[in-house]
Amino acid sequence: MADVTVKRLEEFDTIFGGGFRRVRAGLGVSSFGVAVMDLPPGFDRYPEHDHTGDGQEEVYTVLAGRATLTVGGTDHELEPGVFARVGPEETRKITTEDEGARVLAIGGSPGRVYAAPEYTEEGQPDPIAS
Repeated sequence: MADVTVKRLEEFDTIFGGGFRRVRAGLGVSSFGVAVMDLPPGFDRYPEHDHTGDGQEEVYTVLAGRATLTVGGTDHELEPGVFARVGPEETRKITTEDEGARVLAIGGSPGRVYAAPEYTEEGQPDPIAS
């Protein structure tokens, strides 16, 4: 049997109230992180963060809608067809305005073995669930 996993987007386990799809875990990927985030219009609760601790760089692209990626005090408009890479030590935040966005996020740790955050594993509790 071929080593392949195929799933539809709605088949992936979700967290953060359904806005974060555990694509990496759902496909069985172990060498890099990958998630799809559905951000509603007017969304500003995406946590400002960096990856200094784990050395992870991330690539973001919007699959549908529009979002703003803020890095180093500069706003970068993301729409389908636009890709952005953010280095590990850069603080980043994603927001939306009048329309929401479906964002694909891919991450990895250059020169190191990738270690997935525990909350991204299928079956782990939703970090914001009460």
